[in-house]
Amino acid sequence: QVQLMESGGGLVHTGGSLTLSCAASVSIASMNDMGWYRQAPGKQREVVTNIISGTRINYAASVRGRFTIFRDLPKNTVYLQMNSLKPEDTAVYFCWAPEASWGQGTQVTVSS
Repeated sequence: QVQLMESGGGLVHTGGSLTLSCAASVSIASMNDMGWYRQAPGKQREVVTNIISGTRINYAASVRGRFTIFRDLPKNTVYLQMNSLKPEDTAVYFCWAPEASWGQGTQVTVSS
């Protein structure tokens, strides 16, 4: 099964930026559907953004205009650029692909 490893989380102040990385154990060139989810304490896991059929990109309303998903195919890595971070963005962020099992995630904490 495909494995995904997230990294890049950390502690930032409100308004700060972070870039999360998700490295896949196999080539992602044929993985047309990928994305990011997050889970805040006491809440259900929710979709943040995804790429569907390789081209269609969707964002949750709460992050649209602030977050950007992009892929580096030669590096088999998908990224999540997060700008203008808010305390409500605090969560564990998980990379997603239908072929893959969930990874450990990476913690993002935004202080007010």
